[in-house]
Amino acid sequence: MKLIASADRHWGIGNKGALLVSIPADLRNFKSLTAGKTVVLGRKTLDTFPAGRPLKERRNIILTRDKSYRIPDAEVVNSVEELMKLLEGTDTDEVFVIGGASVYSQLLPYCDEAYITKIDYSYEADSFLPDFDEDPEWELVSESDEQTCYDLIYTFCTYKKTRKS
Repeated sequence: MKLIASADRHWGIGNKGALLVSIPADLRNFKSLTAGKTVVLGRKTLDTFPAGRPLKERRNIILTRDKSYRIPDAEVVNSVEELMKLLEGTDTDEVFVIGGASVYSQLLPYCDEAYITKIDYSYEADSFLPDFDEDPEWELVSESDEQTCYDLIYTFCTYKKTRKS
Protein backbone atom coordinates (compact mmCIF):
# COMPACT_ATOMS: atom_id res chain seq x y z
CA MET A 1 0.00 0.00 0.00
CA LYS A 2 0.95 3.60 -0.46
CA LEU A 3 0.25 6.56 1.75
CA ILE A 4 -0.40 10.02 0.33
CA ALA A 5 -0.68 13.23 2.33
CA SER A 6 0.43 16.83 2.63
CA ALA A 7 2.20 17.84 5.83
CA ASP A 8 3.62 21.01 7.30
CA ARG A 9 7.16 21.30 8.69
CA HIS A 10 6.06 19.61 11.96
CA TRP A 11 4.23 16.82 10.08
CA GLY A 12 0.83 18.36 10.83
CA ILE A 13 -1.84 17.21 8.38
CA GLY A 14 -5.06 18.72 9.65
CA ASN A 15 -6.85 20.90 12.13
CA LYS A 16 -10.44 20.65 13.34
CA GLY A 17 -11.32 18.14 10.61
CA ALA A 18 -9.92 20.12 7.68
CA LEU A 19 -6.74 20.16 5.64
CA LEU A 20 -4.20 22.75 6.76
CA VAL A 21 -4.03 24.34 3.31
CA SER A 22 -5.25 23.67 -0.22
CA ILE A 23 -2.56 23.92 -2.89
CA PRO A 24 -3.87 23.48 -6.45
CA ALA A 25 -0.72 21.69 -7.71
CA ASP A 26 -0.89 19.32 -4.72
CA LEU A 27 -4.51 18.47 -5.56
CA ARG A 28 -3.54 17.84 -9.20
CA ASN A 29 -0.66 15.61 -8.06
CA PHE A 30 -3.03 13.70 -5.76
CA LYS A 31 -5.50 13.20 -8.59
CA SER A 32 -2.85 12.03 -11.08
CA LEU A 33 -1.36 9.53 -8.61
CA THR A 34 -4.68 8.07 -7.41
CA ALA A 35 -6.88 8.15 -10.54
CA GLY A 36 -7.92 4.64 -11.53
CA LYS A 37 -6.65 3.24 -8.21
CA THR A 38 -8.20 2.19 -4.90
CA VAL A 39 -8.34 4.80 -2.12
CA VAL A 40 -8.87 3.96 1.55
CA LEU A 41 -10.14 6.69 3.83
CA GLY A 42 -12.10 7.34 6.96
CA ARG A 43 -15.66 8.59 7.17
CA LYS A 44 -14.60 11.97 8.58
CA THR A 45 -12.24 12.48 5.63
CA LEU A 46 -15.05 11.61 3.23
CA ASP A 47 -17.21 14.25 4.94
CA THR A 48 -14.67 16.91 3.87
CA PHE A 49 -15.03 16.07 0.16
CA PRO A 50 -17.35 18.10 -2.08
CA ALA A 51 -20.91 17.15 -1.08
CA GLY A 52 -19.38 14.37 1.08
CA ARG A 53 -19.25 12.10 -1.98
CA PRO A 54 -16.64 9.47 -2.86
CA LEU A 55 -13.94 10.42 -5.35
CA LYS A 56 -14.67 9.80 -9.02
CA GLU A 57 -12.47 7.54 -11.15
CA ARG A 58 -11.34 5.55 -8.08
CA ARG A 59 -12.49 2.60 -6.02
CA ASN A 60 -13.38 4.15 -2.65
CA ILE A 61 -13.19 2.08 0.52
CA ILE A 62 -14.35 3.73 3.74
CA LEU A 63 -12.86 2.42 6.99
CA THR A 64 -15.19 3.30 9.87
CA ARG A 65 -16.20 1.85 13.21
CA ASP A 66 -19.84 2.76 12.45
CA LYS A 67 -21.34 -0.60 11.48
CA SER A 68 -24.50 1.00 10.09
CA TYR A 69 -22.65 3.45 7.79
CA ARG A 70 -23.47 3.10 4.09
CA ILE A 71 -22.82 5.42 1.16
CA PRO A 72 -23.41 5.01 -2.58
CA ASP A 73 -20.36 4.47 -4.80
CA ALA A 74 -18.14 3.24 -1.96
CA GLU A 75 -17.42 0.04 -0.09
CA VAL A 76 -17.51 0.20 3.70
CA VAL A 77 -15.40 -1.87 6.09
CA ASN A 78 -15.31 -1.75 9.88
CA SER A 79 -11.82 -3.06 10.64
CA VAL A 80 -8.34 -3.44 9.19
CA GLU A 81 -8.94 -7.19 9.04
CA GLU A 82 -12.11 -6.66 7.00
CA LEU A 83 -10.21 -4.25 4.72
CA MET A 84 -7.43 -6.79 4.11
CA LYS A 85 -10.00 -9.45 3.27
CA LEU A 86 -11.72 -7.07 0.83
CA LEU A 87 -8.37 -6.26 -0.79
CA GLU A 88 -7.46 -9.93 -1.38
CA GLY A 89 -6.57 -10.28 -5.04
CA THR A 90 -5.99 -6.52 -5.41
CA ASP A 91 -2.50 -5.31 -6.30
CA THR A 92 -1.60 -3.38 -3.14
CA ASP A 93 0.64 -1.10 -5.27
CA GLU A 94 -2.67 0.21 -6.60
CA VAL A 95 -4.03 1.05 -3.10
CA PHE A 96 -3.58 4.53 -1.61
CA VAL A 97 -4.29 5.39 2.01
CA ILE A 98 -5.57 8.98 1.91
CA GLY A 99 -6.52 9.81 5.50
CA GLY A 100 -7.34 10.92 8.04
CA ALA A 101 -4.97 10.58 10.95
CA SER A 102 -6.66 7.51 12.48
CA VAL A 103 -6.67 5.64 9.16
CA TYR A 104 -3.03 6.59 8.51
CA SER A 105 -2.10 5.31 11.96
CA GLN A 106 -3.92 1.99 11.50
CA LEU A 107 -2.58 1.33 8.00
CA LEU A 108 0.97 2.72 8.19
CA PRO A 109 2.37 -0.75 9.07
CA TYR A 110 0.98 -2.02 5.74
CA CYS A 111 2.42 0.83 3.65
CA ASP A 112 5.76 0.54 1.89
CA GLU A 113 5.74 3.87 0.07
CA ALA A 114 4.62 7.38 1.04
CA TYR A 115 3.99 10.40 -1.17
CA ILE A 116 4.26 13.49 1.00
CA THR A 117 3.81 17.07 -0.08
CA LYS A 118 6.05 18.80 2.46
CA ILE A 119 5.00 22.37 3.13
CA ASP A 120 7.67 24.68 4.54
CA TYR A 121 5.35 26.37 7.02
CA SER A 122 4.02 25.64 10.51
CA TYR A 123 0.25 25.62 10.90
CA GLU A 124 -1.94 25.14 13.94
CA ALA A 125 -2.62 21.41 13.69
CA ASP A 126 -4.32 18.72 15.76
CA SER A 127 -3.57 15.76 13.43
CA PHE A 128 -0.09 14.57 12.59
CA LEU A 129 1.85 11.97 10.65
CA PRO A 130 5.00 10.43 12.08
CA ASP A 131 8.17 12.26 11.03
CA PHE A 132 9.38 10.10 8.15
CA ASP A 133 12.70 11.98 8.11
CA GLU A 134 13.45 10.81 11.67
CA ASP A 135 12.05 7.27 11.33
CA PRO A 136 14.82 4.76 10.48
CA GLU A 137 12.24 2.52 8.77
CA TRP A 138 11.69 5.15 6.06
CA GLU A 139 14.06 6.64 3.51
CA LEU A 140 13.57 9.72 1.33
CA VAL A 141 14.12 8.43 -2.22
CA SER A 142 13.08 11.46 -4.26
CA GLU A 143 12.28 15.11 -3.77
CA SER A 144 11.09 17.61 -6.35
CA ASP A 145 12.56 21.03 -6.84
CA GLU A 146 10.96 23.66 -4.60
CA GLN A 147 7.49 24.64 -5.73
CA THR A 148 5.62 27.80 -4.76
CA CYS A 149 2.00 28.72 -4.30
CA TYR A 150 1.80 32.43 -3.51
CA ASP A 151 4.17 32.70 -0.54
CA LEU A 152 4.19 28.97 0.35
CA ILE A 153 7.16 26.80 -0.51
CA TYR A 154 6.65 23.04 -0.80
CA THR A 155 8.19 19.92 -2.32
CA PHE A 156 6.82 16.60 -3.50
CA CYS A 157 8.66 13.84 -1.63
CA THR A 158 8.64 10.08 -1.98
CA TYR A 159 9.63 7.84 0.91
CA LYS A 160 10.15 4.08 0.83
CA LYS A 161 10.10 1.74 3.76
CA THR A 162 13.57 0.32 4.27
CA ARG A 163 12.43 -2.58 6.42
CA LYS A 164 9.19 -4.16 7.57
CA SER A 165 7.88 -3.11 10.96
